[in-house]
Amino acid sequence: MFSKSKKHRAGKIDTMVGQNTEVNGDVVFSGGLHIDGLVKGNIMVSEGADSTLTLSENGRVEGEVRVPHIILNGEVRGDVYASEHIELAANARIQGNVYYNLLEMAMGAEVNGSLVHQAGLPATNKLKTSTPEATSKLQAAE
Repeated sequence: MFSKSKKHRAGKIDTMVGQNTEVNGDVVFSGGLHIDGLVKGNIMVSEGADSTLTLSENGRVEGEVRVPHIILNGEVRGDVYASEHIELAANARIQGNVYYNLLEMAMGAEVNGSLVHQAGLPATNKLKTSTPEATSKLQAAE
């Protein structure tokens, strides 16, 4: 969208959540994930994966996001961790903190939380969890 480097923008989509689809639970992926629907759960990459998440203007995530490369044009209700690069397009809406290495933000994008620059932020799938059930789900995913 804004980046001169097309390496991750033009990457292939390995997984897609369609516009009329709702996913309840955490999503662990590698490669490219495109979301047009709703994900109620955390989104993270497989250990060591150099992956890209694209959230369209129709897409919504209710949970924490931990992905190296992120392109947002939809809504996220939760903290966002981009260890490499995050692009916030004009319709991006984030209710939570954004932890980033490199940030591009279009006019109209909205972050209701803190923008925290963290060079060298690790691309890990280890999330802060508040319930034993969530902790056991994450351990099972590893």
